[in-house]
Amino acid sequence: MYGSFRLVLQVLSAQLLCVWVLGSELTFELPDNAKQCFYEDITIGTKCTLEFQVVTGGHYDVDCRLEDPEGTTLYKEMKKQYDSFTFTAAKNGTYKFCFSNEFSTFTHKTVYFDFQVGDDPPLFPNENRVTALTQMESACVSIHEALKSVIDYQTHFRLREAQGRSRAEDLNTRVAFWSIGEALILLVVSISQVVLLRSFFSDKKTTTTRVGS
Repeated sequence: MYGSFRLVLQVLSAQLLCVWVLGSELTFELPDNAKQCFYEDITIGTKCTLEFQVVTGGHYDVDCRLEDPEGTTLYKEMKKQYDSFTFTAAKNGTYKFCFSNEFSTFTHKTVYFDFQVGDDPPLFPNENRVTALTQMESACVSIHEALKSVIDYQTHFRLREAQGRSRAEDLNTRVAFWSIGEALILLVVSISQVVLLRSFFSDKKTTTTRVGS
């Protein structure tokens, strides 16, 4: 019983370690005509993945650029709604990735990115041993992988929900302004028709001039 409880604690600890150590995940606002950069220290030979998506704003696009410590461009895309890029660090140092909204003059964006550095740490200290895993350890590894998939799906659906809500709110605002405009136009046309009809039936005063003999 104690061994099973210890294995469960190891699974939970590994999950927390993956979230805390292996990368950065952030949602931020990018104003118009602005550029935002982030930095990550990476050792040589480390496999990394950069994934981003524009959640709200304009045409849901942004410029993205990734550079190594020497300033060499590893990844560059213009006006992308979402993308994913995987690379292996060839140098030690600080890598920089930037998001730019400088092409937009009045629309700010909300951008989500997930920068994963390295592989997951082993679930058990002796996971790479020669002997096979026990049934309980195999079950814990399966649960660990399933939980990671659940986290990825939850993040994906949260982004989809936020993007859909933003589109719905924007559409609702446009419909409201269009309805107000139609109401004003209808009011002006109605008043104009009433004034025009009254002018047709109004009595015109005639002036009679008598000429004396």
